[in-house]
Amino acid sequence: MGKITRITGPVVIADDMRGSEMYELVRVGEEKLMGEIIGLTGDRATIQVYEETAGIKPGERVEGTGRPLSVELGPGLIGSIYDGTQRPLTIIRSKVGDMVKRGVFAPALSRETKWEFIPKVKRGAGVVEGDILGTVKESRLVEHRILVPPGICGKVLEISDGQHKVEDVVAVIETPAGKKDIRMMQVWPVRRPRPFKRKLEAIQPLLTGQRVADTFFPIVKGGTAAIPGGFGTGKTVFLHQVAKWADADVITYVGAGERGNEMCDVLIHFPELKDPRTGESLMQRTTLIANTSNMPVAAREAGVYTGITIAEYFRDMGYEVALMADSTSRWAEAMREISGRLEEMPGEEGFPAYLASRLAEFYERAGRVQTLGSDERFGSVTVLGAVSPPGGDLSEPVSQNTLRIVKVFWALDTSLAYRRHFPAINWLTSYSLYVDNIKDWWKSKTGEEWKDLRDEAIAMLQREAELEEIVKLVGPDALPEPERALLESARMMREDFLQQFALHEVDTYCPPEKQIGMLKIIINFYHNAVEAAKRGIPVEEIRKLPVKEDIAGMKRLPAEKFVKEQGRIEKHLKEQFDYLLKTKKAPEAGTKSTEG
Repeated sequence: MGKITRITGPVVIADDMRGSEMYELVRVGEEKLMGEIIGLTGDRATIQVYEETAGIKPGERVEGTGRPLSVELGPGLIGSIYDGTQRPLTIIRSKVGDMVKRGVFAPALSRETKWEFIPKVKRGAGVVEGDILGTVKESRLVEHRILVPPGICGKVLEISDGQHKVEDVVAVIETPAGKKDIRMMQVWPVRRPRPFKRKLEAIQPLLTGQRVADTFFPIVKGGTAAIPGGFGTGKTVFLHQVAKWADADVITYVGAGERGNEMCDVLIHFPELKDPRTGESLMQRTTLIANTSNMPVAAREAGVYTGITIAEYFRDMGYEVALMADSTSRWAEAMREISGRLEEMPGEEGFPAYLASRLAEFYERAGRVQTLGSDERFGSVTVLGAVSPPGGDLSEPVSQNTLRIVKVFWALDTSLAYRRHFPAINWLTSYSLYVDNIKDWWKSKTGEEWKDLRDEAIAMLQREAELEEIVKLVGPDALPEPERALLESARMMREDFLQQFALHEVDTYCPPEKQIGMLKIIINFYHNAVEAAKRGIPVEEIRKLPVKEDIAGMKRLPAEKFVKEQGRIEKHLKEQFDYLLKTKKAPEAGTKSTEG
């Protein structure tokens, strides 16, 4: 027990805190606000409070809990929405109404719900940490695997099937230190990464259905990506798209300091959307953590750590998990405010000097691993973090420190966003360091040399940017015909391939086979157009080819229909260019070469 001596915003100083430990969870004031010790000097504790501190007074009590800030892990996580400290917002709403009051507490996992536990080991079996004791059907998409907690191994003395609550003992294990009761719920400190056997090289892409990401700048399962961009460039919409359509088994979406209406958009639309692989609601595989801009600033940090810990828990079961953090800039701003309240020596632009290490600690918890357990089981956590630099200035500290850590950089461009080009990812400044990791996967999946096609497409767009500078000075008519043909092909690549319609029922998601087919056709058109221009065909005639309408319509074709149409488009493309070379005149729509 201690007492408050000073209050400065979300930071509280308390004396007489003998026996307390760093990062211990405490209850502050008469309303028992949730806080965490972030500094200790003798018996004086510096506490970061995760709720509004207005109205609390010096002299009020501070009570230690004896445990660090932790999360509850067990059946009931899927489909839930929590605040930054893992309070279930739906339960709190039923208690106090639409506005979350201070000091309100509800357990993260329901203590009343019963789950059907199906044992996977028998009495007398030897188990080690990470082994699967049994399963619970948590949702129609996720089988919740009850694991032996880290640090425990021995012989199973008892194991019971049937209906159980999360606090019920489902197994008893005889360990060298004595008998251990195993419950369906684990409690894990959020700042400590969950253990695994070994980290592995990531070789499988995390498919998002977004062509600019999958084909041009791919991310792997277990990789890290940053999505920086100024206000209105589409960071949140793109993260929503990835959360909807990524081929991950479990999605953890952390809204760290973004506007409330954006989280509302997630809550409204996710239950309505269907998983393209199973046809079930996307909420059947999703956990949401909402700490919006009008919620306590300090809790943003807790929300980020809560999200990554939940993601690691599902990874340990052998699942592929994708975590979206929107946005890490708001988390960094919260760190800056706390640092200022502590009167620490500021770093660049007022951010704390430890900003880079905190970001690195977070992103380094991503990865593809071999999990604990006697069976060979693999899982991954992929981290995608949005960055919101003021004014879109990527030279600011959060963007720069993030870029030193992540391996995929999806740079959102304000000019593209204003032209309604979605996703507004700039193909000239973005990059991915995973291209060589996954080229063999694309070869096995599609049978095509994906990397060669991708590299040629990017080179064409880079050449277009160079030519655009010349066009601004002398006009397009001054360019030779082959270079004008390149400009026309690059325009098609931008508008017919890279641009995607998030709200179109077909184009919102593009499978890899369709992506590679579309890319191949546009590259084929590019080769033919440049060759025709070199042989004296004016670009105006190339623009009149009817096959261009077929290419423009590819994105609206369902994947199964595109497979049937691909051969026809390729055939017509060849026929129309052959006709053009023979007659030096573009065929009209409806001629023999374009029927069907």
